[in-house]
Amino acid sequence: MDLQLDRIESSTNIEEIAEMISIQLKKPVVIEDAQFSLIAYSSYFTEDYDEVNKQTIFNKQWPISIFERFTDEGIVDQLTKHKKPFRIKAMKDISLNKRVVVSAIYQNDIYGYIWIQETAPKLKEKELAFLDAASSHIAFLLNRDKLAKDGKVEEDHYFYEKVIEDSFQTKHQLKVEAASAKVTLPKAFIVAVFKVEEGDDKNFEEIINTVRLSVNNMTQSAYIFFYHLEMIVLLASHDQQDVSLEENAEHLVQSIRLQYADTSLVVGIGNKYSSIYKLRQSYTEALEVLQTAMFFNKEQSLPINYRKLKTLRYLAIIEQHNKQTNYSNEDLVILLTKDQNNHTNYIDTLEAYLLNNCRLKPTAEELFIHENTLKYRLKKIHQLTTINFDDFNTRCQLFIDLQLLRRKQSIIANHQNSGLNNNNPL
Repeated sequence: MDLQLDRIESSTNIEEIAEMISIQLKKPVVIEDAQFSLIAYSSYFTEDYDEVNKQTIFNKQWPISIFERFTDEGIVDQLTKHKKPFRIKAMKDISLNKRVVVSAIYQNDIYGYIWIQETAPKLKEKELAFLDAASSHIAFLLNRDKLAKDGKVEEDHYFYEKVIEDSFQTKHQLKVEAASAKVTLPKAFIVAVFKVEEGDDKNFEEIINTVRLSVNNMTQSAYIFFYHLEMIVLLASHDQQDVSLEENAEHLVQSIRLQYADTSLVVGIGNKYSSIYKLRQSYTEALEVLQTAMFFNKEQSLPINYRKLKTLRYLAIIEQHNKQTNYSNEDLVILLTKDQNNHTNYIDTLEAYLLNNCRLKPTAEELFIHENTLKYRLKKIHQLTTINFDDFNTRCQLFIDLQLLRRKQSIIANHQNSGLNNNNPL
């Protein structure tokens, strides 16, 4: 075993080292970097690879479902705490066999992980010690490679940051800078933005770490920038037809938003573009989604994609105009008063009817009422107001005014809840 360890420590080829470890332990071996991306795997004992290993090798990284499961099981957290090899139980529901894993640590920093699929017989203490010693050399090699790579990544990062900040005066200047920095411009990209309120710094740090782990598990390149309590994530692909780019951005944002639903986090995604000159535009679009979410009191049902905002992006301007002109929709005032005094549901009925394009059946299904009940309510609305559902402009105006009404109701409800919380510390 000492002779094999000497051979490993004299090698600078990690793929070759993976094979040597596999031969020594007589088990499948997978080596990943600190972001769980595949670096090398052994070609020996391939018949023993379980489904998770096969997917990792095929995708060159953990599938997102496996990453989420390992996070839930606390395995990702254990990887940062254990300095010696440790065992992971089998998880038959995801076709994961038993594992022994050790972090590749150099000068107290983790640079990767060595995964041994623990087929019978079980590894002995001297074999675990061998694996631990081999991991130290692998960590040294990964650190060396990272230092070389980081210089290039830092240069790319600085260039994209300048594009986002709109630092270039002309397209020609941008192209010259890219050529000078030897940046390989992406064929497609998309920008997502995460933002928290002042005083939410602790949650923001947790969100940053979660986002970093998540983007490292994606096939696209990712660059992260910060402006105070705002985190910008640029996902870039070298395939212009990469359909997973938007899917991954949406999955990332939705996943983080769900995990931190109890924080002040707001999120937004810009449009996907293929020209680097549109990078800042994707960023400003994501910001507009954030601003709309904040305008609507962080309503969870709002779109997170700029292309899905549609008329919602104009409502802040419309509300300001309404205040200046002292405008109010008298028909909505009548229905709202009726609802408050008589416990009717005219406002909810009206909104559902408009959102379903004035179709009876889907509106009734959404409201869980019979179509005849819906017809009766619409008849009463018609009697109480001047609303004409056949007029397109009327329907548009009603939709806009209803959204602004919902915003006002949300603000009032929050103030009332805040008052209750202040009066009752429990």
